[in-house]
Amino acid sequence: MVQDRGQDTLPPDGLTALLERAASGEDGAWSELVRIYSRRVFALARSRLNSNEAAEEVTQSVFVTVARKVTSGEYRDSGRFEAWLFRVAMNRVRDEIRRRRRSMVETNGHDPELTRAPAEKGVSVEDLDALRGALATLSEADREIIELRHHGELSFREIADLTGEPMGTLLARHHRALRKLRDRMEAPAGENEMESSR
Repeated sequence: MVQDRGQDTLPPDGLTALLERAASGEDGAWSELVRIYSRRVFALARSRLNSNEAAEEVTQSVFVTVARKVTSGEYRDSGRFEAWLFRVAMNRVRDEIRRRRRSMVETNGHDPELTRAPAEKGVSVEDLDALRGALATLSEADREIIELRHHGELSFREIADLTGEPMGTLLARHHRALRKLRDRMEAPAGENEMESSR
């Protein structure tokens, strides 16, 4: 389901025309939408869920929902497709997090789906683990803005459309969240644990 990055560019006729073709059931248009957006949806889900398998399932679920709503006419393009797509993705991720929490309670805190990602382009597993650990100490709102911006690759305008928050507020929140993340990455190990328990 998740495509290689390739070229994440829209076709010459634009997103509106692509959505119209997809709504009419054109397979090529659906393939194009998946090619353009699946990598970003997957990256966002992978960041939050720390599992390739769970991120793949979420990504597939998102595109099933998008296909159903676009072809049934429930979604009408208003120039905010990306914001809507990532709202669907964030809702699916939250559903999966709630499901995991229920499962963890039932299994006494053991999460069998939790996996480690392989090291990526010159980044060590230890650095990835440190980043994930620091992200985990942030508030839900701080994590969300970092993940939408850096994993979902949304512009601040798209995040504003998605969240309904003013751009200035988002810019300030993003700056503060990155500063907190940097501070926690640089802090001695014990301090992060104390911070996350507050």
